[in-house]
Amino acid sequence: MAYMSKEGYENLMAELKRLEEIERPKASAAIAEARDKGDLSENFEYESAKEAQAHLEDKINQLKRTIADAKIVDTSRLSADAVQILSKVELTNLATGQQMKYTIVSEQEANLREGKISITTPIAQGILNKKVGDTAEIQVPRGTIKLRIDSISI
Repeated sequence: MAYMSKEGYENLMAELKRLEEIERPKASAAIAEARDKGDLSENFEYESAKEAQAHLEDKINQLKRTIADAKIVDTSRLSADAVQILSKVELTNLATGQQMKYTIVSEQEANLREGKISITTPIAQGILNKKVGDTAEIQVPRGTIKLRIDSISI
């Protein structure tokens, strides 16, 4: 089961619709165009178009599975007492003094540029269920970091 925000779920639905209604017909048209070019046994364009269609169908099926397993989190029932999925967290790296702001989201919604980190990342796992003022020691690829939780909001 994949817990996610309503916005994340709607984005997945929009992506699925785009793939099925726009990209799938394009892939079919590319195959038809390549097929019209003659001998299929030596037609690189045809093989390439078939391969692209197979990748597209895999992506569509994967999205459908994710959507089927999705559980939308009711944010009105969440609490800012401790870090959990959809929490907005302000942290301070105790070694460097650097401050960070993250929102803990599902893997499908993760986007570091937007400050959204997956609940499966070492940082998210390290601060899960912690409260304001708590410190977490987290193992990251570069070693261990100590993070203090400065605030939690929804």
